[in-house]
Amino acid sequence: MAGFAPQREGVFYLTEGGQETEIQYRHGHDLPEFAMYPLLDNAAAMSDLKTMYCRVLDVAAEYGFVAMITGLDYRGSPDWGEKLGYSRDGLTDAIERSIAFLRDVARPYQEQGAKVLIGGQVGPRGDAYELNRTITADEAEDYHGFQLEVHKRVNVDFAWAATFNNIPEAVGVARAAARIGLPLTISFTLDSNHRLKSGPSLREAIEAVDAQTGDNRPDFYGINCSHPIEFEPALETGAWIERIRSVRPNASAKDKIDLCKIGHIEDGDPIDLGQRIGALAQRYPHIDVFGGCCGTWAPHLEEIARQVCKLSR
Repeated sequence: MAGFAPQREGVFYLTEGGQETEIQYRHGHDLPEFAMYPLLDNAAAMSDLKTMYCRVLDVAAEYGFVAMITGLDYRGSPDWGEKLGYSRDGLTDAIERSIAFLRDVARPYQEQGAKVLIGGQVGPRGDAYELNRTITADEAEDYHGFQLEVHKRVNVDFAWAATFNNIPEAVGVARAAARIGLPLTISFTLDSNHRLKSGPSLREAIEAVDAQTGDNRPDFYGINCSHPIEFEPALETGAWIERIRSVRPNASAKDKIDLCKIGHIEDGDPIDLGQRIGALAQRYPHIDVFGGCCGTWAPHLEEIARQVCKLSR
């Protein structure tokens, strides 16, 4: 499979926002282990999800962005499936149904000429906010290969490895995606010290993963589940920064652990967030994939799209 499309002047991509926080706190649907796919058998939840995704596609269409949607299979790897009582066959079925749902939502837009890319989402083996130091690159390649093989069979357009926080696991998922033949983007999450939880700077992580994967390196990198005040100081000058094409910020600048404990959504200031991301897009014109993470949804995405268009086109 060919890699992800190279950057083209004037072409921007819009992803979904923080679908987990939205579906939990705005629509009242519980997510065991923060997993979305158990909702597949909940008709009311799936109706709410369809409305949520349609709003994202509406924003993309309004501002002329290519839409990139993923979303129900962040916890779709074997350890998380086992915690939820899913066999590997059951987990495979859930991933396939998740991708089928996204295609159903996208179909009317595609029939009207909109460009919509459907992706599979891969989360870390452990908790994104813990160190996960024990996993090796070889273990990660084998572990994440299960989910990526399913994504390949259902012909997703790309895979997104989200909220990764250590180098060996990122190396492993990159090797697995290359072996299987899937375009891959890896998004790292940064803490209040502007670094990965495992210690490296963003620059160190990207340079290390590229060096250890060579021709099998990810198509590009991103940042997610961090507010701009956490990740902007990490954007050091250098050739490495050209490898970042995606930013998906949290709505709130509050500490991520605190956000997990407060029991409600923190949506911050959508206008301020849009202005920050618009300015970032102007400062780094090679960044062309925009979206959101915890606390964000359509209002934030609309402000981001509006500001990116205003400042970058």
